[in-house]
Amino acid sequence: MKGKKKVEIKYTPIGIIHSPFSEPKGVPIQPSASKGVEGYVEIFPEFVPGLKDLEGFSYIILLYHFHLSKPFSLLVKPYLDDKHHGVFATRAPARPNPIGLSIVQLLSIEKNILHIRDVDIVDGTPLLDIKPYVPQFDERDNARIGWLEKKIARLQISRDDGRFAGKDKEK
Repeated sequence: MKGKKKVEIKYTPIGIIHSPFSEPKGVPIQPSASKGVEGYVEIFPEFVPGLKDLEGFSYIILLYHFHLSKPFSLLVKPYLDDKHHGVFATRAPARPNPIGLSIVQLLSIEKNILHIRDVDIVDGTPLLDIKPYVPQFDERDNARIGWLEKKIARLQISRDDGRFAGKDKEK
């Protein structure tokens, strides 16, 4: 924005996501490709009152910080293609604001622990927010998926190959 000052934004994690994945390499690249993978979310005590009534939802949206991603590039080669695309036309973790989004199944809540399924997130990832998934809010009919149209069939077999993790990984 011309003439506007940049505003610093700070977020405080509300919890930590736990999964069977100890590093980015090998992680399914979307929740729909990680069917059955279970994990849990540990909510910090001061945020537990915010979980009231969440148990009535079968799916939740997790917003989290890609804490292991390397510095971003505006052009990236995503997992499902061998061509470069603008970072905003991908879900690559290395982005100007490394925020991730996953829709996971909520299995149960025990005090400050949310048991979840279909996890595509690295263990120890800081959780920024939780939102309930509501099909009437979130589903869209006749959605176009751009360059992914011809690549989406590879989703189930694609895994993180490490290209977006760490500063010394493949660029």
